[in-house]
Amino acid sequence: MLLGGAAVLSAHTDELNSLNVFPVSDGDTGSNMMKTVEGGLAEIGREKSDAGIDAVSSCFASGALLSARGNSGVILSQIFAGISKGLKGHEKADALTLAKAYVCGIESSYSAVRHPVEGTILTVFRESAEYALKMLDESSSVADFYSFHVEKARQSLAKTPELLEALKEANVVDSGAAGYLYIAEGMSDIIEGREHSAVFSTETKKNTVDISRFKRDSVFEFGYCTEFLLRLTDSKVNPDTFDIKTVLSDLEAMGGESVVAYKQDDMVKVHVHTFYPGKILAKMQDYGEFLTVKVENMMLGHEETIVKAKKADKPYAVVAAVPGEGTAKIFENLGADALIMQESPSAEDFLTAYRKCENDKIIVLPNHKNTFLVAKQAAEMMPDCDIRVIETKSCMQGYGAISVLTPGITDTDALEESAKRAAESVIDGDVACAVKDAEIGGFSVKKGDFIARTCGNIVAVEKSAEDALLKLLENTDTDLIELITVFTGRNVGQDRIDLIKVKITELYPDCELTVNDGGQEIYDYLIALE
Repeated sequence: MLLGGAAVLSAHTDELNSLNVFPVSDGDTGSNMMKTVEGGLAEIGREKSDAGIDAVSSCFASGALLSARGNSGVILSQIFAGISKGLKGHEKADALTLAKAYVCGIESSYSAVRHPVEGTILTVFRESAEYALKMLDESSSVADFYSFHVEKARQSLAKTPELLEALKEANVVDSGAAGYLYIAEGMSDIIEGREHSAVFSTETKKNTVDISRFKRDSVFEFGYCTEFLLRLTDSKVNPDTFDIKTVLSDLEAMGGESVVAYKQDDMVKVHVHTFYPGKILAKMQDYGEFLTVKVENMMLGHEETIVKAKKADKPYAVVAAVPGEGTAKIFENLGADALIMQESPSAEDFLTAYRKCENDKIIVLPNHKNTFLVAKQAAEMMPDCDIRVIETKSCMQGYGAISVLTPGITDTDALEESAKRAAESVIDGDVACAVKDAEIGGFSVKKGDFIARTCGNIVAVEKSAEDALLKLLENTDTDLIELITVFTGRNVGQDRIDLIKVKITELYPDCELTVNDGGQEIYDYLIALE
């Protein structure tokens, strides 16, 4: 059923990505949901073919939680975490058992969002799960459950534009809700005997390896990236009461670095950098047996999501997600201890960054409206650390927040409040090229136009990125603005940079202008007004 749901989702990934309210190329809902599902499938890939529904759902939920990306991915992972909780202890499930488990998914998915918004995946899942349970009786089959569930999900999805004005104006349905419907349809099809085939990953992605980078005369410098999935066994420990701190202590004692360790029911997942993987693997067999093991020489050019990480030499560490190499350098110079340079980082990416900081107090800057929930979900997997996730909705809000984080201040509450105030005080803007025609925000947008936004709202549409940037400044109350900071995109040449420097300096002589090479891909310009 899960494979069937993944197959249908995979077939519609590009379509979901295009269901973007704003006509710029940052729509990634389909890709985020697919990667979340693939993470779940990777965990069950080696499960016994006759495993019960409890074991399969638990494995899938664990993998999805760690692989969750974007708001839609986090909510989807929480839906399946709730379903797994409802199926705990059930080797098999009839229609009513399954329906009640789905209702458990409502509570966990809604609780993951600070301010739940109706007209999204939350609404479609809730209404379809409640409706299906209501329609069942003791004689109902699992096929009946999915029939009712999918029927209501389709109706609910069609009504999402009535609940969200932005969807109505863009003439689209909610992309996350549409993605969930495709998963439900694929699961239903399998129950009905309809087959699906698609190309998607059911294993952890393997990076390209260049073995020529380690020769017979090479000096081994970086150790091995070691990952494994361990099943705790009754003959060695009590899986129900086993404390993950035991594993963390062992890894620390053996010199492990960049440790990520997570327990889900009777399984332990570990990521660690070590020079002696054999010793670590031998020790871990004191607690159970391996389901999967991966050991890679880190001198062979494996990709690293964390572009910089160090042990913080201050009372707290700072983790930030950034969109480009230029922004990574800027945030590093401002005091970031770990940087995640990826368009849509997963919960596991954040978890790895937290571990690499080697500090029990961490301030996190997600720097994107769709990354806050991911960073928060990862923080909840480390309950022994004091992790404060600041809701920075853009890179420029994060820039404002990190600028006020002073190492001399040890009061974490004060630091958090200061960072929040600084982020909220920034008027953030961006300029990007439209990838399709649209009627939105009172503007008629044509493909190839440049859209300027402040605080997420369109303020100008122009034929050049520079004109859009200047119009953004013109349409903003700059009387109280003292600082104008611009991060330029990867494709912005020096001639264009020189042009905006001259124009902005002429038009706003009383403002201090700073232009940095941000290196971001989608946005020609990111702007902070303070």
